[in-house]
Amino acid sequence: MHVGGLRHSNSQASNGKTSLNLMETDVVSSLDTSVTASIPQWDTLVQTMAGLYRSDKNDQPVPAVATSYHKSSDGKTYTFNLRHNAKWSNGDTVTAKDFVTAWRKGVSPKAMSGYNYIFSNIKNADQISQGKKAVSSLGVKAVGKYKLVVQLENPEPTFIDKMVMPAFYTQNTRLVKKYGAKYGTAAKYTAFDGAFKVTKWTNTSEKWTAVKNPYYYAKSAVKLQKLNYQVVKDSNTAHQLFQQGSLDDAVVSGTTAQGLQNNKNLYYIYRSGNNFVNLNMAKGAVLANKQLRQALYLAVNRTQLSKKVLANGSKPSYTFSAPNAAKDPASGKDFATAAQPKETYNVAKAKKLWQAGLKQLGKSKVDLTLVASDTTTDKNVSEFLQSQLESKLPGLKVTVKNLPSKSAYNLVANDKYDLYLSLWLNDYA
Repeated sequence: MHVGGLRHSNSQASNGKTSLNLMETDVVSSLDTSVTASIPQWDTLVQTMAGLYRSDKNDQPVPAVATSYHKSSDGKTYTFNLRHNAKWSNGDTVTAKDFVTAWRKGVSPKAMSGYNYIFSNIKNADQISQGKKAVSSLGVKAVGKYKLVVQLENPEPTFIDKMVMPAFYTQNTRLVKKYGAKYGTAAKYTAFDGAFKVTKWTNTSEKWTAVKNPYYYAKSAVKLQKLNYQVVKDSNTAHQLFQQGSLDDAVVSGTTAQGLQNNKNLYYIYRSGNNFVNLNMAKGAVLANKQLRQALYLAVNRTQLSKKVLANGSKPSYTFSAPNAAKDPASGKDFATAAQPKETYNVAKAKKLWQAGLKQLGKSKVDLTLVASDTTTDKNVSEFLQSQLESKLPGLKVTVKNLPSKSAYNLVANDKYDLYLSLWLNDYA
């Protein structure tokens, strides 16, 4: 099921208002990009941080803290020139060293964000993430205050595209040294170099605020004074808050979305990404059996899921790749289409594969635990999957655990799951 955003937006939000009331579906558990990576975190960081480059209105990378860059003739060394007027929200100057600090934390084997891999082509990054080399050997160095030099293992055509990602944002070196593990856990332990700065937030806050950053290098271009965030997990609650004027932008799905198809404030946003079920294939796990996994794949009616359960513009997904992201260089076809199996929904074949897999394991029945977040959307999807799988695969019982995202992730990190409802949005380009 590819991600389709169904949202309705109050048209008055841009008519003279100096603040926006926005929602997220979960708390921001950290603003340190080496600790975690989530949509609420990245949404907040995009508004409050400036990296080397940013995305313009056409999703193209344009200079932010960097004013320009030079690429070596072999395509493996990038030299970024940084602006001299970039400041942190506490008045400190943003320097090349701040990028070195953040990237070393992000690639460290101690990083918990899951984004170590995004640094992969930078010199020594893979060996550092595997604990084979020191973080100080990462191919990024500060030359004075305003020059950052990055060495790559191989030429990378999408390198500048990636520089807009929060994973490559900077961190205030002085505060990282001062606060250590506390950095990014509360507004008072964090600094911001973007258009806004977070003022009222801890890593358990259900509401938080970002106000205009007086030190931002382009503050004259920022018209809003404040962003008010609140956690809203239920689609119907989001709609009610929107009607009351408490939200200027609300994400809706399911039955709420179905009832708003003719609403003048309703609009769709196509997001390139994929909701998928992560399977525990660890040695000894039930789903290490390939035939059982194939049976699960064939037993789910994705068209029914997208149209009836979500009803938010989402499209059925049959591969891990989202459509329109890349083309197969051999055939010229969209990669998602080229990689799609011939069969995507076949209950009879799913049953045969399931029985064959059970026989291989010497079992007549199996209990699987499906872990998902406790948002309305994830609850609806996990209930649908439970019904689909139990009704079509004999001897299967699916236990659903809908938990706050952090608790759900902890179960997965400790291998206490069989199925995990996950989301991955395309990172760049």
